[in-house]
Amino acid sequence: MRASRIAAATAVAGTAVLALSAPAFAHVTVQPEGSAAKGGYAVVDFKVPNERDDASTTQVEVNFPGDHPLASVMPEPIAGWNVKVTKSKLDKPLTMHGEKIGEAVTKVTWTADGKGIEPGYFQKFPLSVGALPEDTDRLVFKAIQTYSNKEVVRWIEAAQDGRAEPENPAPVLELSAATGDHHGTSTADDASDETDGKTGAKTGTAAAEGSKGGSDTTARVLGVVGIVVGVAGVAYGVLAGRRRTA
Repeated sequence: MRASRIAAATAVAGTAVLALSAPAFAHVTVQPEGSAAKGGYAVVDFKVPNERDDASTTQVEVNFPGDHPLASVMPEPIAGWNVKVTKSKLDKPLTMHGEKIGEAVTKVTWTADGKGIEPGYFQKFPLSVGALPEDTDRLVFKAIQTYSNKEVVRWIEAAQDGRAEPENPAPVLELSAATGDHHGTSTADDASDETDGKTGAKTGTAAAEGSKGGSDTTARVLGVVGIVVGVAGVAYGVLAGRRRTA
């Protein structure tokens, strides 16, 4: 009897924990497909769950950080959704690939032209973004989720270090260390393919040495084969002579 009461109490406690923790997992988040390196480009997915039992999500709006603007933002087409990219002029132009850019994407809005995200489901909204900033470790976006019953949920609260997660946290994209590829840094393979005078001469010499090495190897192999054939011939002759003598 006592054991059954303990089991029942444990089950109730577990259910309560799940009920309290469920909302923490059901918010709008952003994750890269692979990595999101500083200074580079990445494909990121905004994951939007439906938290309601009696309404569908019909619109998702993602606002981009104004302190770290992104000049290049390209959405991936999603069946059943219309997408709109909004750009605005920058107070301070960006410099990308040697060119000054006076505007950046400030907002992307997806609007359902069908059922949207129904109860019990989630939807990913992919974006190709860049170039990612190099002077910060994260990008904070603000998302607004609209339901078919006109309810609006604003995922705009920034998390504070040392404090509990807010009720409606904003999506945060963590940035990894720069790889150097986006700066045009040559790798070992790239250096061997360069065509300037010094590199070209070095590449030609390497090719000549490789050709010479290949020729030497072939000569050695043919020599060994010749020796083996000669030894076999001598052995055959000796055996044949012994048979005749016998």
